[in-house]
Amino acid sequence: MSPSLFSGRKLCIATKHEKESVIAPILENALDVNCFVPDAFDTDILGTFSGEIERKDSPIETARKKCRMAMEATGCDLAVASEGSFGSHPTLFFVPADEEFILLMDAKNNLEIIARYLSTETNFGGESVSSWEQLKAFAEKSKFPEHGLIIKNQEKDWSYLNKGIQDEKELKESFEECIQAHGSVFVETDMRAMVNPLRMEAIAKATKELTRKIALECPNCSMPGFDVVEHQSGLPCAQCSMPTKSTLQDLYRCQHCDFEEIRKFPRGKEQEDPMYCDFCNP
Repeated sequence: MSPSLFSGRKLCIATKHEKESVIAPILENALDVNCFVPDAFDTDILGTFSGEIERKDSPIETARKKCRMAMEATGCDLAVASEGSFGSHPTLFFVPADEEFILLMDAKNNLEIIARYLSTETNFGGESVSSWEQLKAFAEKSKFPEHGLIIKNQEKDWSYLNKGIQDEKELKESFEECIQAHGSVFVETDMRAMVNPLRMEAIAKATKELTRKIALECPNCSMPGFDVVEHQSGLPCAQCSMPTKSTLQDLYRCQHCDFEEIRKFPRGKEQEDPMYCDFCNP
């Protein structure tokens, strides 16, 4: 039932940075929609990765605002938007991570479905450089020139700003121009999708996760997006039967009718190894 809910409808992809190149084929194939991108659509007003425009909202709220903006601009009642966040991995400390969120908003059916994909396959980084040799070393480890770079005078100063550099001649000229004018250079990876193939791959995987969620129908109302909203701990220890921190059950919730269902033993086991028990192995 899920694909037919969207079949034949126009789907607006709220992007400025060519994300439609990976999002459209996946959604058109899975949902039978007709994807398009709004003309002269500027998502940078909600924040830029280079920092000259601060993103004031969470990634999910930013994606939600993109969808609403696209709907207002086009009159389309079905929109999708993605938003990324970069920094340290939440559990693998000191490992950079790309956390991608993608949100489908269906105004016609009062429906919102969100998917997330977390990847360590990212070139995210930045550093101050004082020589061309330092800059070349950073560029090499950042997968330049396939992946774009940004040159600015300081990390939090945008008096000089050159984005999307994917040519060594331009990179050197920008470095020399910036250091002569300001005495300092800060280089960072350009995380915009159209100049960052690794990020584009993560967006594609987030989109596939979105289609997986859409295919999950609510047992109560048959609307799409019936998925896990909470992993609940308490799987009993095989030795002492006390609850452990491992997942006992998953809570599913419908985003449309709020129907909930608990499904036990989602990892396929009914007891946990005592080595993970705080009582047997404190």
